[in-house]
Amino acid sequence: MAKQEISTPNLRKPMGHFSQATVIEASGRLVFVSGMTARRPDGSIAGIGDVSEQTRQVCENIKTAVELAGGTLADVCRVDVYVRNMEDFEKIHAVRREYFQPPLPASTMVEVTKMVSHEYLIEINAIAVIPDNRGA
Repeated sequence: MAKQEISTPNLRKPMGHFSQATVIEASGRLVFVSGMTARRPDGSIAGIGDVSEQTRQVCENIKTAVELAGGTLADVCRVDVYVRNMEDFEKIHAVRREYFQPPLPASTMVEVTKMVSHEYLIEINAIAVIPDNRGA
């Protein structure tokens, strides 16, 4: 199943590591990954005070969830990112470049004032489409 990035000069070029839009054939399994935080499997929080380390743990958590559904991060077509400080935009996208390769998922990032834990600096949810020919 092909994922295609939509890019046009009629829209502003993204400042971060994401596409203007992403097209995916609607065949396969949809995987909706709940908001992932920097919690490790043992319940501890990775990278307290370090948005790059928290972003890395969040991406690892998303990767694990998508892989358990039979996919890869290449199958992710959309992410929604919630951050405590929009000034961390570049640091977050530097880590995203390590995990997401073109064609990139569509993305929204918003700054929020509170999260479930005051130690969380970032939370990301994701949507992936896993092709039918890959089993879970």
